[in-house]
Amino acid sequence: MNGASRLLMVLCFCFVAVSPAVHAQESATVKATATVMTTLIINAMNNLQFGSVSPGVNKSVDKTDVGFAGEWSIVGAPSAEIAVNFSLPTEMVTADSLSSMTMTFNSTDASYEDGTGGGQTAPAGLINPIWPTTRNIGAGGTLSVWIGGTVEPTISQTGGDYSADVILTIAYTGG
Repeated sequence: MNGASRLLMVLCFCFVAVSPAVHAQESATVKATATVMTTLIINAMNNLQFGSVSPGVNKSVDKTDVGFAGEWSIVGAPSAEIAVNFSLPTEMVTADSLSSMTMTFNSTDASYEDGTGGGQTAPAGLINPIWPTTRNIGAGGTLSVWIGGTVEPTISQTGGDYSADVILTIAYTGG
């Protein structure tokens, strides 16, 4: 065996001796998935309307008073949980903001219908409009909300038209 052959044999031996061991390998893959919920849509359907009010005489509108109670319609992902939050005014004011009239809400002044009740006059349940809460959109993807309240004019209440914004804010909770 000549020197070149020995050198080749030594190099082959070294290569085999330092080669890493090959082990059996297995792998599996999972897909990352997500479903983006449909956009929430809220529409104001009816203003909270007290009509004519006499000085010194409180006037209430009940949440079940069709055509007078404030009403919102909500469309979203069926059965999804949403946060429900009202921004309630404490007074109504005239267009020139020179006169105001007290406005109040109590813990039973709002209700909702998710398709399991009988509509506005026999709703699925109550909502306390004073505190944020959660509700589920109905299985059909809709939810209706109504609100009533009370105005308390003073005996010397200035005549004229009064108004205030009653705001309903909704958002998916992820729950």
